[in-house]
Amino acid sequence: MKRVLIFSLLSFVVGAAIAGIVLINPLEWGWVSPIQDQIYTAVHGSHSAEEHGEGQLWTCGMHPQVIQDDPGTCPICGMNLTPMVDPTSSQSTKEKPAGERRIKHWVAPMDPTFISDKPGKSPMGMDLVPVYEDREEESGEGIVHIDPAFVQNMGVQSVEVIRRNIPFSIRTIGTVSYDDKRLAWINTKYAGWIENVRVNYVGESVSKGQELFEIYSPELVTTQKEYLSALDYAEKLSRSDMPEIKGRALSLLNASRERLRYWDISDEQIRRLEKSRVPTRTLKLFSPVSGMVLEKMDQALEGMHVKAGMNLYKIVDLSTVWVDAEIFEDQVSWLKVGQFASLEFSYQPGRRYRGQIRYIYPFFNQKTRTMKVSIELPNPDLKLRADMYANVTIDVPSAHNVLTVPEESVIHSGRRNVVVLDRGDGTFQVSPVTLGVNGDGVWEIKEGIAEGDRVVVSSQFLIDSESNLREAVRKMISRRKAGASQPETAQAPSEHQH
Repeated sequence: MKRVLIFSLLSFVVGAAIAGIVLINPLEWGWVSPIQDQIYTAVHGSHSAEEHGEGQLWTCGMHPQVIQDDPGTCPICGMNLTPMVDPTSSQSTKEKPAGERRIKHWVAPMDPTFISDKPGKSPMGMDLVPVYEDREEESGEGIVHIDPAFVQNMGVQSVEVIRRNIPFSIRTIGTVSYDDKRLAWINTKYAGWIENVRVNYVGESVSKGQELFEIYSPELVTTQKEYLSALDYAEKLSRSDMPEIKGRALSLLNASRERLRYWDISDEQIRRLEKSRVPTRTLKLFSPVSGMVLEKMDQALEGMHVKAGMNLYKIVDLSTVWVDAEIFEDQVSWLKVGQFASLEFSYQPGRRYRGQIRYIYPFFNQKTRTMKVSIELPNPDLKLRADMYANVTIDVPSAHNVLTVPEESVIHSGRRNVVVLDRGDGTFQVSPVTLGVNGDGVWEIKEGIAEGDRVVVSSQFLIDSESNLREAVRKMISRRKAGASQPETAQAPSEHQH
């Protein structure tokens, strides 16, 4: 009794193991495939030619290159094959009897470059799959056929190519700088000692005509005395009967007055000197411009000895400022002097300034590959300061009534730009295009597509990769065929010689 029980248990284990090997077929034995097909037919029912139509093809949803005449499983992933829907017209393989389809060659599922003239096994031990002549004829360069069901699973979406206007704006950043035309250096044209300084720190605002400091200069004192002497001499000779002597005295007086003016002595100071008839020890120096002190000679100017031409103050008028914006190389051609720009500063959120391009620099920055554009900007409330950052928007002439596609539909590569055209019923074509203006989320297309075409805007990278793969396989097969035929042509002369 115990022996019978053990024998039954061993029979059950051996039978289960054999059934598992037949179903899984881990070693890919050829004799197991017919048994698997019988099991599949028993479970799923028979697929007669009347049920699926004569000439029905079967393919894998994950590997569209696998095409078989009979149902079964994918030799690559093991998934059940599904009926293949051919989107072509009356010449499609669905309507063409299987007997009329001619097999061009056989290829390995995992290595399409391995071709054979008859069915068999690949070097990996997998069954070869047929490649039909009619399918080769339907596949042109860049054309991809995908099962519509698989297209839906991929989430492929397409939009129509339309004509529209493209508003084009250049957005960049800029830095505020001072208006060079409104910068002024304050200095003296004579040597002396500074006294009674009124403006003595950087950042202080000054007005035109405001007193800056007083200066004692022996040269100024001497010149004042000379002027007073010339004034007295001219007054004495004013009653002379000799015109030549009177004119000479007036000429001397005018020369002395011009010398004071050349030394920046104002007419008001000269009139006070004429009235008092007493030379002043020090003279006051006034600011010739309004603005803000950017630099000064030293920490303290009081008591400093200065020489002629020594710069004491640097003052800038902030009523207008310049903004230097960085423009990329491909955007420079759109710009010209006089165009308007809109600017925003984080210092004043929500407020927009409007400026005008005053100058385009004639050189590029070698590190950033950008060119500077100078924008003149009014600063009426004096809120803008040097080195502030600005967000700059420059509106340039837009493209009118041009073919456009969404930005995401264009695939950029190092050699070319392409889009994927949706021809309908699972047929796609990779088309090279020539791009134009970019703006508002679209690209202008100059060549490569026509109005009314549909371009793919999602999953186009997968379709382009499939097209490149098929094109590479086609070229490898062609080279392989050419290599196989070369020895035959080489042997012909030798046979003729014999």
